[in-house]
Amino acid sequence: MAETETGARATLQKVESAVATIPLAKFLKTNERKYKLSRKDRLRIVEQALLLIESIYVHLPLKRAMHAIDPIQRLRLLKFRLMEGKEGWLQDGMQFHKRMMEVFASTRDLHTVYKLDFFADQVALLPFLIEQYFENDGKVERFTVSRVQEEILHRMPNAGREVDFFEPGVEVLYWNGVPIRRAIEMNGEAQAGSNLEARFARGLDNLTIRPLDMSLPPDELNGVALTYRSRTGEELTLNHEWLVYELDSSASDTLSRQKKRAALDIKKTKINQVKKAFYVKKTAADVHRFRVRKDFEHIFYADVKRVGGKDLGYIRLFSFEAEDPDKFIAEFRRIITSADFPQEGLIIDVRGNPGGEIRAGERLLQLFTPHRVIPENFEFINSPLNLEICRRAPKNWPFAKWADSISDSVLTGATYSSGYPLTPEESCNDIGQVYHGPVILITDALSYSTTDIFAAGFQDNGVGEILGTSDNTGAGGASFWWYENLMHALRHAPDSPFKPLPKGVNLILAMLRSIRVGPQAGRPLEELGINPNHRHYLTKRDVLKQNNDLFRIAARILKQKPVYSLSVTLSAWKDDSREMVVRAVSKIPLGSKVQHIARVDVCIADRPYKTIDARGGSIRARRLTLKRCPGKNNLLVQAFDGANKLVATYRHE
Repeated sequence: MAETETGARATLQKVESAVATIPLAKFLKTNERKYKLSRKDRLRIVEQALLLIESIYVHLPLKRAMHAIDPIQRLRLLKFRLMEGKEGWLQDGMQFHKRMMEVFASTRDLHTVYKLDFFADQVALLPFLIEQYFENDGKVERFTVSRVQEEILHRMPNAGREVDFFEPGVEVLYWNGVPIRRAIEMNGEAQAGSNLEARFARGLDNLTIRPLDMSLPPDELNGVALTYRSRTGEELTLNHEWLVYELDSSASDTLSRQKKRAALDIKKTKINQVKKAFYVKKTAADVHRFRVRKDFEHIFYADVKRVGGKDLGYIRLFSFEAEDPDKFIAEFRRIITSADFPQEGLIIDVRGNPGGEIRAGERLLQLFTPHRVIPENFEFINSPLNLEICRRAPKNWPFAKWADSISDSVLTGATYSSGYPLTPEESCNDIGQVYHGPVILITDALSYSTTDIFAAGFQDNGVGEILGTSDNTGAGGASFWWYENLMHALRHAPDSPFKPLPKGVNLILAMLRSIRVGPQAGRPLEELGINPNHRHYLTKRDVLKQNNDLFRIAARILKQKPVYSLSVTLSAWKDDSREMVVRAVSKIPLGSKVQHIARVDVCIADRPYKTIDARGGSIRARRLTLKRCPGKNNLLVQAFDGANKLVATYRHE
C-alpha cells in the first residue's frame, strides 16, 4: 500500500487511543476456552464444509486444474479420523481450526473462507509497515519500512540503537534471518492469493497485519527479528513481539452479510481498517479540493493533481462497499461534474480496493464512456443443490432465472449454468456519459472482488486504459455468500441440508463466478484477473512521498489521448417548445491518427431529429428549437468523428 489515504480522517487522539494492544501469546492463552470443540461440533463443521465445496463451490473445477488440489479428499480424511479416533486423541481446538483454515486456503480463493467469528475484531500486528519498490526501471527490487507506529515502538524495554535508527525509508534485509523476499513468499503461500502476483502482494500486505478470524496466528509468538540497513549504512536488528489490537467494529462483515450481490475481500478490508487507525493522521495534505459527503468519505476522495503543468482530476477509490449504490453513483457524478473539476483527464486509483457492492462498481462505468455498457455475466456450477437454492430462494433474490439452465444440465452435461448479469443492463446505462475527457485506471495485485469486476468492465467496454503497479489484479471473480445466506435460501425446505454451525465458526463461499464480456467474452475472471495496458514499477519516491513518479506516467499516457467535450444547455418548456444550445470541442494530440468531431446528431423520443456539422472539429454554440413529441421526450445528443466513431454522448430524460 503505497499511500495511507483512507477517506476517514482519523484525528491524532484517535491514533493515540488505537494503540491499546496486548501480546499475542497472552491473548491466545486468555482465549483458549473459545477454541474448545467436541467431536460432534467438529464433525458438524467438516460435514457442512464438505457439502458446500462438493455441491455449490463454483470454482472447484478451476482450482483443481490450476493448483492440483483436492479439498474434498482432505475433508473426508479429517472426517474419517474424527469418527475413528478416541476422544482423548483429539487435537486441541486451535489445531482443528488451523487444519480447516489450511483446507480453505488451499483453494487460493479469498471469497471462500473458514472464519472464526469469535475473533472477528482481533488483529495480530507489528508496529510498522514494509513496502516494495524498484530501481533501474524495475530491474532492482528493494523493501523499505514505509510507516512506523512510534508510540508502540518506544514502549520497548531497554530500547537501543535498533529503535533509534528505525524509521521510514530504512531498507529491510531479513525477517528472522530469512531474506525478506523469501519470507514474504512463504507468508503469501498461506494468504490465498490467486495468481503469483496476488500471492506475493498478499504476503507483503499481511506481513505485519494479520486478522485472526481468517489468518493462522503467527508462529513467532516470541516476536520477529527484523534486520535492516539504516540511513547511515549500519545493519541493525529490531526484535519485536506480535501484539493483538481490537478493531472498533466489524462493520464490513455486517454490510456484506446483507448482500447477495457482493464481492469483497474481507481480510483486506480489516487490514485497511488497521492502517487507518494506526497510520493516518490529519495533516494539511489531507485537505482535498473537493468535499465528499460524509457518508462516502470512507469510500473515496477527489482532488486535483498538477502534473507537467496540467491539472488532472484524481479519484482515490478505497472501496465499493456503499450501503446505497445509487447514492454513491450520484455523489461520484456530482464531484466529477463540479465546475472546477478538471475535464481534460481523470485518474481513478483503485489500488488496494477490496471490493464491495457489485452494482456500485458496474453502474459507475457509464459515467466515462459514450458507448452502451455491458455488465459482466455470472454463472453457477450445475448441481441439484444449486437448483434447489435458485428455485426456493426468496422472491426478492434475483436467482430464479438461472434455474432452467441448471435443470438443463441433466441433459447437456454442462458444468456451468448460463450466464446472466447481477446488475441489470438498463441500470448500467440509465445515466450515460457525464465525463468526456480521457480516463485512466490505476490497479495493483490487491485490487480484488468488485474492483476486479470494475477493472474488467473498464477494459471490456473500452472505457480507457489501465496502468498497473503489478502485472495483474487480485483475480477474485465471484459473488460470495455467507453460510447464513444459504440457510435463509432454504429456510422453508423441509429437508434443508444446512445445519447451524457451532461455537462462533462461520463459512463464506464463492457462489457465482464472473465471466468477461466484449473482446474477452467467456474468459473467467477468477485466477486470470486483469492484465494492465501499461506497467509501472513503484519507486522509492512513490512509496515515501506522494506517488510522484506514478502520476507522471499516468499523465504521460493521458496526454496521448484525444480530449472531447460535449455540452447541452436547455431552457424550460414554453408552449410545447424549448431552446437547446449545443457546444462541442475536440483536441487531438499532434501526430495522432484520431480524428476530430465531424458532426453531432440529436435524437428526441428515440427518433432522429437534427444533425449539426462541425467546423474544424468544433461546434461553437448552435441553437435549436425543440418541439414536444407525444409521450416521453428523452433527449440523446451524440458526437461522431470523421471515421463515424462515437466519441461523446449527452443524455437527458
